[in-house]
Amino acid sequence: MGEVVKGGGGGAFAITPHKVSVCILIHMYAPPALMSVPFPFSSVSQHNRFALFLLALTKSCDDILEPKLDDLINQMREIGDLLYQWLTDQLISRLSSLSSPDDLFNLFSEMRGILAGPDPEDEQVSLEPTSNLGMYLRRCQLSFNLLCFEGVCHLLTNIGIYCKEALSSCPDYELPRLDDSSNDMEAQSEYENMDLENIVFEKVTEEIEARKKASEKVSFHLHAPKALFGLVEDIEVSAVQKAKQGDKYREACSYILPPNDAFRDIDSNAGAFLCTNWQMQGYLMEQSDAIEKYGSSFSLNAFEIILRQLQKLAPELHRVHFLRYLNSLYHDDYFAALENLHRYFDYSAGTEGFDFAQSSMACNSFGRYEIALLCLGMMHFHFGHPKQALEVLTEAVGLSQQRSNDTCLAYTLSAICNLLSEIGISTATGILGSSYSPITSIGTSLSVQQQLFVLLKESSRRAESLKLKRLVASNHLAMAKFDLTHVQRPLLSFGPKNSMSLKTCPTNVCKELRLGYRLISEFSSESSTMSIDGAFSTAWLKHLQKPMGSLVLSQENVSTGSNAFQFCVQPSSIPGSVLQLLASSYLLRATAWETYGSAPLTRINTLIYATCFADGSSLSDSALAHVKLIQHLAVFKGYKEAFSALKIAEEKFLSLSKSRILLLKLQLLHECALHRGHLKLAQQVCDELGVMASPITGVDMELKTEASLRHARTLLAANQFSQASTVAQSLFCMCYKFNLQVETASVLLLLAEIHKKSGNAVLGLPYALASLSFCQSFNLDLLKASATLTLAELWLSLGSNHAKRALILIQRALPMILGHGGLELCARAFIAEAKCFLFDPNFLVSQNPEVVLDPLRQASGGLQVLEYHELAAEAFYLMAIVFDKLGQVAEREEAAASFKKHMLALENPQDEDDPVMSMP
Repeated sequence: MGEVVKGGGGGAFAITPHKVSVCILIHMYAPPALMSVPFPFSSVSQHNRFALFLLALTKSCDDILEPKLDDLINQMREIGDLLYQWLTDQLISRLSSLSSPDDLFNLFSEMRGILAGPDPEDEQVSLEPTSNLGMYLRRCQLSFNLLCFEGVCHLLTNIGIYCKEALSSCPDYELPRLDDSSNDMEAQSEYENMDLENIVFEKVTEEIEARKKASEKVSFHLHAPKALFGLVEDIEVSAVQKAKQGDKYREACSYILPPNDAFRDIDSNAGAFLCTNWQMQGYLMEQSDAIEKYGSSFSLNAFEIILRQLQKLAPELHRVHFLRYLNSLYHDDYFAALENLHRYFDYSAGTEGFDFAQSSMACNSFGRYEIALLCLGMMHFHFGHPKQALEVLTEAVGLSQQRSNDTCLAYTLSAICNLLSEIGISTATGILGSSYSPITSIGTSLSVQQQLFVLLKESSRRAESLKLKRLVASNHLAMAKFDLTHVQRPLLSFGPKNSMSLKTCPTNVCKELRLGYRLISEFSSESSTMSIDGAFSTAWLKHLQKPMGSLVLSQENVSTGSNAFQFCVQPSSIPGSVLQLLASSYLLRATAWETYGSAPLTRINTLIYATCFADGSSLSDSALAHVKLIQHLAVFKGYKEAFSALKIAEEKFLSLSKSRILLLKLQLLHECALHRGHLKLAQQVCDELGVMASPITGVDMELKTEASLRHARTLLAANQFSQASTVAQSLFCMCYKFNLQVETASVLLLLAEIHKKSGNAVLGLPYALASLSFCQSFNLDLLKASATLTLAELWLSLGSNHAKRALILIQRALPMILGHGGLELCARAFIAEAKCFLFDPNFLVSQNPEVVLDPLRQASGGLQVLEYHELAAEAFYLMAIVFDKLGQVAEREEAAASFKKHMLALENPQDEDDPVMSMP
């Protein structure tokens, strides 16, 4: 095993056999006193490609475990076959020549000649001392110079073991042979006979063992148990494996679960070394990002075993408690999460593992209690405890103000904004108490929406003043979401007021989205206390692909698996949080266009997200993108296409409670059940939707609204008009109480449909007009077209005298319906248009029959795709009437037969071939 030799301190840069190998490769890249491009590079592009490879190697120097020599050699295959053979031969030859400490001293003396002097020659290939490669080489030289003689000998011994393992696995990697085979045999025998373990090493080993026995704990830079090393060694999987799996759940498991032979036997004489505490912190941060990305799909027990091992070996790593808290949080274990969160802040006082910038007044002796309150409030919010979360976050605001922790205050305000936007709160009093100046300075009582607006502005102002780019971008997205569903009203109830339109402003939404996108693209570091660039560079190195075109020499053999696009996108240093914000902006764009009613733009933005950001985003966001695309299929292509796509999505995401995929499945089942007459199944689906919602007031308001809407529609389909009206009115009161304005428009439209179907068209007109008013205020264009269509149907129900008025309304809404509406909405519009012509006493079918037959044919075609039996039967019934007036008997009988078929299917829904009943 290729060990890593460590220095004294937890964050020291220790020289290791792997770093020696990288130094040798850098020497090959820029040999001293050579002009132009050095041998064996035959072009500048080939030389630059090798430089990219070295740059990735140097950036990965802080990984948890350094690669073995055979791993390094295997990575070098991507450079090219010709270069790979020559570089491998030279690397092994140089390492085999290191047989004494003097050889190591001579090697690092030669390295000094690589760096450029004060006046380098123009065409000489040399390294700038301040470049990345130059800095890496200087750090290695300094680390070697700081070694005592025992350390040099220890390094030499590890180099011997490092080479022996590579040669033992030589057939597996097909290492190239030199022309003189006898030289290979001599070199291999030299490794086999290499024995540099002397008395000094024995004394060092005895001292380490004595310290280990004297104290029960061992620091991370000393030996680790075999089981722990087996867990940590193969912690990551390659991009190729992830692509082959094609499943984010299995990807999450493979990210943390060790292979089956993880607990394989390890030679007792060989030491297993972990990296420094600083590097371990980077590993823990990487794992925390993975937990937040994969959520409950992240393996609970396997990762808990690793964390317990780490906690046992290094109690000083308090961030382990925080990861145990995250692991319990995303697996909905409230008591374990609360215990680990308290334990983390009890041990660390919040001074470890957070990227918050230290304020000038913050005192480490008192800890950072305000950050603990922030985490506790977010935990209560995650578990659906809005009152407790609001109380804790309010206390965090006051404490942050007392301690002048502006950064924590900015994040706390952002968390409160998220809480107010996600949780339904009916009362406006006591949200932030009476101590927060931005609220109290207005001097009047504000509604919840007005308080949310003030807090969003204040959070954005503080984040901009502190130059927290990511928080500023997140606040812009939150403001766009606020502007999407809220009408801005004046905060003051007295004094002169400017004339303003009580409507949402789509321009403001687009402006906030663009500002967020610009800030994300121009992000900068936020006084981060640690970096994971090394881990990123290792991932880049593992996924390195050979580029196409001019970047590769013509004589190199280009493998079939090379992908120029993957090569171009891999070397990116954008943090995962920034990519997730960027992905969320496209999802929010899709949601905005969906709210406004533009189906093509919704689909385009969702496809952009799925194409560019699906791999780097969280599981919840990816599931939301799949939901939007499947809903688009159901509306425009029918339920068979949607269910086929749903099966693929179910393989990628777990159908857990409150999962978006499970919710989508229930929605599709309910729609199919209503269209095909399965009222019992529809009611069962409504009951399941109601069970999924939390019983806590204000929590899961979207899900509760969805369940009540579908329950009312089910009662309407069963012709239970009074019960449906009662449920809809109760839902309207709930939406009004919690200020769910957009949902109110849908509920009013449902009440209008209930009165239309019950025969009380006059009572339905006010509800349709009120829904139209809401749609105009919130720019709900597609819902407005649907409300206009319902209004036309109500007028048509009042008699033939209103046919022309109804036709005018329908023709006014047709462009929006035909451009953005689905199959059902278009079919309703076509049928209503045909009925307007048929009800008009001045219209003669015999003179222009296609005006009626053409929309009926289009309606029947779309309804048969949806298998909407009731509307399809109505369309064929009207077609039969028209054919009868025209005297076309055969066409009339065909339409009548289709009408009968759909009526029988509606009256007898228990069909064995029904795909709804066969759904698991």
